[in-house]
Amino acid sequence: MMQPIHIEHTSAPKPRPKASDIGFGKYFTDHMFILDYDAARGWHDARILPYQPITLDPAAKVFHYGQSIFEGLKAYRTEAGNLVLFRPEMNIKRLNLSNDRMSIPVIDEELVLEALHQLVLIDQHWIPDAPGTSLYIRPFVIATEELLGVSPSEQYKFMIIMSPVGAYYEEGVKPVSIYVESEFVRAVAGGVGHVKTAGNYAAGLKAQEGATLQGCAQVLWLDGIHRKYVEEVGSMNVFFHLGDKIVTPALTGGLLPGITRDSVIHLLRYWGLKVEERLFSIDELVQVQKDGNLKEMFGTGTAAVISPVGSLVWKGERLTIGDGSIGELAAHLYETITGIQIGRIEDPFNWRVVLK
Repeated sequence: MMQPIHIEHTSAPKPRPKASDIGFGKYFTDHMFILDYDAARGWHDARILPYQPITLDPAAKVFHYGQSIFEGLKAYRTEAGNLVLFRPEMNIKRLNLSNDRMSIPVIDEELVLEALHQLVLIDQHWIPDAPGTSLYIRPFVIATEELLGVSPSEQYKFMIIMSPVGAYYEEGVKPVSIYVESEFVRAVAGGVGHVKTAGNYAAGLKAQEGATLQGCAQVLWLDGIHRKYVEEVGSMNVFFHLGDKIVTPALTGGLLPGITRDSVIHLLRYWGLKVEERLFSIDELVQVQKDGNLKEMFGTGTAAVISPVGSLVWKGERLTIGDGSIGELAAHLYETITGIQIGRIEDPFNWRVVLK
């Protein structure tokens, strides 16, 4: 039997920002969800409380040994006025995949989904309705045991916070320039690249700084062993449109199994297109570009949905993808996925979960 969720409503609602000021992750809703764990009681004390700071001991293991995982998904207000989530069960399953890899006890998936439902409904007035806007939802787990011994924590907090976010592309979807990273690596098979743990993102910041100095928006990561196979672009999965097929790196253990990636593959095959999940080297990428066979390249992820790539910087050379503008396939995928999310078009896969 699923444990009940105690609810305490705020007595001091916060002013909501103007749509033009929302940005990404700057403002937070009135409430948050908290669930505690200790080895004796398991996961317990599920509650929704007014949004507030938390207090941690300086010896909490999250600060020292990095036991921390997170997820990211969105709630949308459809054109018909319904409140929906997009494939939340996939995020919850991946949350527990991350938990297991980081030696954190898994959480009852039914409880997490119910917490998401209740929290979104309580703070539904925070969901913006301007085109391209949504409510970003951040579930996360941190280790809280006060002990400096190197071992899995025996105490944790699972929390969900939410933030209204503006349109990722305020002036329309625009291609970005990508720097191919040859010195640093993001992850390696057998490590933690396939899960959403905080250290993955901290380790990528140095390379991102380098990409910015090169005038690029993101990094294209190569594999950590051979330094030749394409893996991810920034924190997104990546796709290449080559002739009559679409290629995306295979999930070999170092890549995150993105929900948007999975959605894109489903759509492409539903449309009758050929999709290959395989190793794809930077040498092959450069060759197909120079041969004129690289039609499109784009990243996929929760924040941007589809992020087209206009050019690559590799060994000091800038390589233009297609004609440097958003490709027809990337545009069609973006319009389809966002259309499903906000109820503008049919949802043949039952990806929308209607809350209200």
